[in-house]
Amino acid sequence: MLQVLIPAVLLANGLGAGVLMGTQLGGWPLLESLPSAHYVYAHAFFSTRYDPFMPVCFVVTAIGDGALAVLATEVPPAALFVTAALLTLGTVVVSLVKNVPVNKWIRTLDPDELPADFAERDPRRHWGYWNRVRTTLAVLGLLINCVAVGILL
Repeated sequence: MLQVLIPAVLLANGLGAGVLMGTQLGGWPLLESLPSAHYVYAHAFFSTRYDPFMPVCFVVTAIGDGALAVLATEVPPAALFVTAALLTLGTVVVSLVKNVPVNKWIRTLDPDELPADFAERDPRRHWGYWNRVRTTLAVLGLLINCVAVGILL
């Protein structure tokens, strides 16, 4: 069972953390620099590509970490898998509460006819901060998973 779970968790966690890191390093600086109409268009484009993919990665990671924590025969790796699962769940919570609602709102906007108060409602600073938080959680979870696997094997 470990031979299946370990690669699945590391793959799912790595893909999820990698997408968030890629967004942090490339996508976010682009979005932050664009004029409002171009930002809305680009953000809507990106979010429709990532939103369906990311939840699967993090659900597989959290469930897999839970299973690995139960299957681990030693306390240190089990505790690390629990910690990684909690970090992953934190990533999911931040995504659902802070980032996904912005993504959904942005997708409802017409870039050519933005609301008159868009400058005051522009979510970039808020979204960017929470994207850094969830990226940090996901990458820490991946790092802890790698340490746990190293101890386990």
